[in-house]
Amino acid sequence: MLSVNVWDKTVVGATERAIRDSGLGLNPVTDGQNLRIPIPPLNEERRVELQKVAGKYAEAARVSVRNIRRDGMDTLKKMEKDGDISEDRHRTLSEEVQKLTDLYVSKVDDALKAKEAEIMQV
Repeated sequence: MLSVNVWDKTVVGATERAIRDSGLGLNPVTDGQNLRIPIPPLNEERRVELQKVAGKYAEAARVSVRNIRRDGMDTLKKMEKDGDISEDRHRTLSEEVQKLTDLYVSKVDDALKAKEAEIMQV
């Protein structure tokens, strides 16, 4: 059982809805400014559900990294077009941005593998 004490009375309903809509299968019970959240036991089915949730978060992180890469590449193209950097410097920096992108995507993948192993550990 998880207990959440909400300090601001005006956000108790929003907090309850956010927990309920989190996709984690949690159903909070409101008691004034306190929320009691029963945590379901981790059976095999629940573990698989949590793995899917972790996978969704990992994919969102990968998309964020790729969006940052795209923004960086667009900035480099603009800098080359404006004459701020040479074509060779553009190519070098583009390769560096790609290496950083690959590094952080692999970190996300490693974190996902570790989390999946942790979730499935009995």
